[in-house]
Amino acid sequence: MKQFKKIDQSLFLVSPNFSFIWGVCVFFTLFTGTFSLNAQQPFSLDSLWQGAYEAKRLESIRPMKDGTSYTVLEEATSERATKIVRYEYVKQSKGELLFDSSAFSEFQTFTSYSFSKEENKILIETDPIPVYRRSKVAKYWIYDLITKSVEKISDNPIQEPLLSPDGSKVAYVFQRNLFVKDLITQKTTQLTYDGNYKTLNGITDWVYEEEFGFVRAFDWSADSNQLVFMRFDESNVPIFSMDIYGSDLYQFPYMFRYPKAGEENSKIEIYVVDLVNGDKNLIVFPGEHPYYIPRIKFGLLSNQLLIQTINRHQNHLKLWQWNTQSKEIQLLLEEKDKAYVSIHDNLKILEDQSFLWTSERDGYNHIYHYNAQGNLIRQLTRGKWEVTSVFVVNPKTKELYYQSVEQGSTERQLYAIKLSGKGKRVLQNSKGTHGANFSADGSYYIHSFSDEQTPPKYALYETKKNSLIKPLLDNSELKNKISSLGFSNREFSTLQIHGEELNMWMIKPSDFDPNKKYPLLMFQYSGPGSQQVSNRWGNEQLLWHKWFANKGFIIACVDGRGTGFKGAEFKKATYMNLVKYETLDQIAAAKSLSQLPYIDSARIGIWGWSFGGHMATQCLLTGNETFSMAIAVAPVTNWRFYDTIYTERFLRTPQENPTGYDLNSPLNFADQLKGKFLIIHGSGDDNVHVQNTMRMVEALIQADKQFEWMIYPDKNHGIAGGNTRKHLFTKMTKFIIDNL
Repeated sequence: MKQFKKIDQSLFLVSPNFSFIWGVCVFFTLFTGTFSLNAQQPFSLDSLWQGAYEAKRLESIRPMKDGTSYTVLEEATSERATKIVRYEYVKQSKGELLFDSSAFSEFQTFTSYSFSKEENKILIETDPIPVYRRSKVAKYWIYDLITKSVEKISDNPIQEPLLSPDGSKVAYVFQRNLFVKDLITQKTTQLTYDGNYKTLNGITDWVYEEEFGFVRAFDWSADSNQLVFMRFDESNVPIFSMDIYGSDLYQFPYMFRYPKAGEENSKIEIYVVDLVNGDKNLIVFPGEHPYYIPRIKFGLLSNQLLIQTINRHQNHLKLWQWNTQSKEIQLLLEEKDKAYVSIHDNLKILEDQSFLWTSERDGYNHIYHYNAQGNLIRQLTRGKWEVTSVFVVNPKTKELYYQSVEQGSTERQLYAIKLSGKGKRVLQNSKGTHGANFSADGSYYIHSFSDEQTPPKYALYETKKNSLIKPLLDNSELKNKISSLGFSNREFSTLQIHGEELNMWMIKPSDFDPNKKYPLLMFQYSGPGSQQVSNRWGNEQLLWHKWFANKGFIIACVDGRGTGFKGAEFKKATYMNLVKYETLDQIAAAKSLSQLPYIDSARIGIWGWSFGGHMATQCLLTGNETFSMAIAVAPVTNWRFYDTIYTERFLRTPQENPTGYDLNSPLNFADQLKGKFLIIHGSGDDNVHVQNTMRMVEALIQADKQFEWMIYPDKNHGIAGGNTRKHLFTKMTKFIIDNL
C-alpha cells in the first residue's frame, strides 16, 4: 500500500488508497510459526498472510456482444505477462488469444481491461496508483484489434478513461479537467479548464466516491458525438487536515475536502458537450436544483440521457430523462420513503426503451417493469424476500435472470422470469451462494458457487434448458488443503432477540467438549444493510477465527437489526438512532449465548472494524456487565465526525437530530468502562479520521480509566502495508489470549 506523498495540492487534494469496510475482509497473518492442530496438517499463520489459502477465481469475465463468446484475464507467471483470451460458450476450445502483453515492449503486465462497444479496441491499464478507495491514476493504452498495434493515451498518469462506443475516441480526466483524444487524427482536445483544488470535472469528490460508489462522472452518447459530465464545485466544503510523518525531518499537513455531517457539500452541475459543433449545454431541472446526483448514464438512443437526483435527506429520489436534441426533460419516476431510498445500479434499458427498476416500496426489494414514458407495466417479483442482483433480459425469449434470497436471507439462488410476470423458473437453488455472469443475450451463463465447505467453483451452462456444458474451475486442491487442517465449520442458526429472529453463525473447537466452559469472542460489523452471516466461502479472516476456536474459544457472529436482506422494516429499524438498537441486540445476543452450558459468562469479548469498532466500543461501555473485553479497530466514536452522505442518510443532520448523534456516542459513556479495552487506528485514515480515537482516548483519560491503544503512523483505514497487518493482528491475538 502506498504511503502519503507530498504533491501539488493546487492540482490534486488526495489521500492514499484504503479499503473502508473491506478492510475487515482481507485479514492475514497474526504472527509467524507453525501450529499442530489435533494431529492434523500443520497450519502456518505466516503462510495465511502470504496468501497460501486464497481461492483461485476467473478474473475479469467480459461477455462479448455476439452472445456466443466471452473473454477472461489470464496471468502467465512464467513469462511475467498478462493475456486476454476469448472462449466460445459452446465449443470450449483452447481459446483465442486476443492480447498478450509479452508481445509488446511498452509494459510487461497489466491490471485490467475493457472493450469499446464495437469491440474493435481494448483499453488497457498499467501502473495504477491508488487515490481513494476506488479512484486511481494510471497509465492507459489502446490496443487496436484490427491493426494489432498499441498506443499510449497520454504520457501523464490519467484517470477514468472511457472509449467511445465506436472506438474512434477516448475521454479521460487529467488534473481535474476533461480531455478527449481522437484516435484517428491523434488530436487531443481539452474540454474544461477550471479544474483546480476546489473544482472537479468528470470525476467525483471524496464523499461521492465513498458513499455513492463511483468515480467516473462522465459518459458517451451511443453515436459517440456527445459527452455528459458532472462538475463539482467544492468551494464551500470544509478542508480536513492531518499530519503525515513520513521519513523526512519535518512532517507535513495533508489536506483534502471532507464534508462532515451537517456541513456543506459540493455544488453539482451537469453539462452535455457536442463534439461535432462544440456546443456545451447546462442541464436545468424545472423548479429545482438537485442536491445530490448519484447516477448519470446515456441510454440506448443517442439523445437519451438518464439522470437520478435525490434530496439531502435521501428520502425522495427522481429519475429524469433529458433529450439532448430538444433540450426537454421528463420525470420518469419517483421513489419516496419515510426513512431513506437506497441507491442502486439496477436500471436496465431494454430494446423497446422500456426499463427495469428495483424498489423497496412494498417492503422488500423487488423488480418493476416500466414503459418508455415511465408508466408502470407490472411488478415482476414479489414476496417476503429480496432481489439481490438483476442480470440480463434475453431479447428473444423475453426472460429476465436475477439473484435473490427467496430460500433464506443467508442464501443466494438464481431464477428466471418472463417480462409478462409468468413462467418463473429456478436456475440454481441449492443452499449456498450462487452467482452468474450471463452472455450478452442471456443464452449462456458462467455459474459461480460457494458455501461454508465449498470454495468458489465455476461452470458453464446453457440457459434455456439450464444444462451443464462444462465445469471450468473447482478449487478442489484448496478444499482438500483446508479440510486437512482440522478446523470446525461454521454452524448457522438463529437467535430470538427483541421479537426478531437474528441470523447467527458459531465456530466451536474441533475437540469441543460440551462439559467444558469456553470463553466467547463475538465478531460483528452491524452497519445498515450489511451482512456478515451468509452461507458462502470465507476468507483469511474466517480462517483466523477458526484457528482461534481451536485454541479454546467459541467464536460467534450475529447480524442484528439494521443489517440487510430481511426487508426494509428490519433494515431501517435503526433510522435516526444509529447504533442504539444494534448495540442492544449484541448485548442481548451475548446474554442469550451466555446461558449455554459451555459458555463462560464471565469471559465474553467483542471486536469489530470501522462501524464494527464503534459497536464494539459501545457494547463494552453500555454492556459492561456482559462484556469483559473489546477491540475497536478504526472506530467511529461520534457520527458528528463522519461524512454527510452516509451519516445523514441514517440520522439526518446533527442540527435536526442532536440526540440521535450524542446519546449513541461512546464518548458519553467513558466513565462506564470496566473491562479490558484495546483501541487501534491509523494516523493517516482519511475515511474514519483518527480524531475519533483521539477523542475517545481523551474521554477515557479524563474518566481515569486504564486501557490500551495503538496508533499506526500514516496508515489509512485498511491499516496495511509492509509488516503493518502482521503487527496489527499479532497485537490483537495477544490481547485476546491475555484478556479473555
